[in-house]
Amino acid sequence: MDVIKPAPGFEDILPLEYQELVADGPYGRSLGVKDLGTFKELIEDHPLCAGCNLTLSFRLLLASLPKPEDTLIVTTAGCFGVIHPQIALHASIAPFGTQNAFASGLTRAMRIRFPEKQKDVITIGGDGSFADIGMAPTTHSWFRGEKFASFMLDNECYANTGGQASGMTPEGVVLNMAPKGKSFDKIPFVEIAKLAGCAYVATASPTKPRQVESMVRRAILVAREVGPTFVRLACVCATNYKLTPIEAHRKSKELVSQTDEYMTEAAREYLESLEGAA
Repeated sequence: MDVIKPAPGFEDILPLEYQELVADGPYGRSLGVKDLGTFKELIEDHPLCAGCNLTLSFRLLLASLPKPEDTLIVTTAGCFGVIHPQIALHASIAPFGTQNAFASGLTRAMRIRFPEKQKDVITIGGDGSFADIGMAPTTHSWFRGEKFASFMLDNECYANTGGQASGMTPEGVVLNMAPKGKSFDKIPFVEIAKLAGCAYVATASPTKPRQVESMVRRAILVAREVGPTFVRLACVCATNYKLTPIEAHRKSKELVSQTDEYMTEAAREYLESLEGAA
């Protein structure tokens, strides 16, 4: 399938891992999280921290896409921003915090360019790029009813710039650049998403892969026809919270103690029509 391939003349000089992204990528195949390890969605030698919860969340998200070959990812600055060139999918990087503004134009362009084909535009960002610097572009895309899915990888800090507190850092948490502790509570961004007009809103943890898969797929499907959607993936940063990977994994699980899933009546009816026909 000619979806992603090296430019002519470069096939033989690309590192083997990048060649495998093309040969063993997820395009045109019915895959999911249960198939992780049988296909290549991200190179093994990526630069993120060992045991990183964000990387696990990112991999689960990529494995959950309904149609990866027709998915366009918009990312922005953040830990994941350094690995977006190392995935087996179409991806663009927007200036910090503007991913939803970028995706608004891209979604409209895809509908004009491919009127007979479904193209899924999704945004992936951190807590800072959605809830802090990117709050205005994000919420205004929701106010306008832009039809694409947004995924926040919430590691509860600015992890790749030294460990500053973000709006999503819980009150009192001490970080490298918040030595006295965060002075105010975590922004209720999930509630903001509901009030701003998202048709589907959910919170998940990478400790429950099949739940992540279900929520990612639902968010993308609802965004195709009903309206904007938002999923928060809780993935505490082990490095900046001074935790072992196992401790960070457990903490991420504790943050999502029960299923948190909201949808409008229109979204519910649409999903029931799809899931009932499956």
